[in-house]
Amino acid sequence: MVARVVVLISGHGSNLQAILDSAQSGRLAGLVDVVGVVSNRKRAYGLERAKNSQVPAEAFTLAAFREQGRSREDYDAALADLIATKYRPDLVVLAGWMHILTPSFLSRFPNKVINLHPALPGQFDGARAIERAYEASRQGLIDHTGVMVHHVIPEVDQGAPIVTRTVPIYQVDTVETLEERIHAVEHDLLIDGIIRFLNRQ
Repeated sequence: MVARVVVLISGHGSNLQAILDSAQSGRLAGLVDVVGVVSNRKRAYGLERAKNSQVPAEAFTLAAFREQGRSREDYDAALADLIATKYRPDLVVLAGWMHILTPSFLSRFPNKVINLHPALPGQFDGARAIERAYEASRQGLIDHTGVMVHHVIPEVDQGAPIVTRTVPIYQVDTVETLEERIHAVEHDLLIDGIIRFLNRQ
């Protein structure tokens, strides 16, 4: 059975592009159908990437809810309604989604939401993970970091890992070179994570 996948993004969408490319002619071909892309930012370039691949894409912003005096939970519940009714996904992938999802969303898709995070389990949860790892390496505390794909739970980046990969930090690294190397790993590992998730269903 081909899995229906919705991808949530907030920005440039390079990890989304890796999914789209793999679904078309790579390891995800015949395994997944990317049925929708949703961004919490109207100007996210990832929306253009989706449209260029003939994948339905739309922005669903928190700001509109704030202007109406509605809560974060209201937004998450409405987002879940949109995704559940319009796209009926078997899997929701967070690929650069910069928004902490509450139980109002997660309860609608139990054990069906996964996230890509540029750190290893238990290290550098939350924002600026790459920069924080680099700073720790300069202090002599670590000589590597990594990337993981994990199940999403209300606690940020603490869900059970599906797949991980270590990324060394070299003395000659800058934040930018480390970031480039991590992003290269992310694109491949995200595909691994999706395949492993599907194999366990």
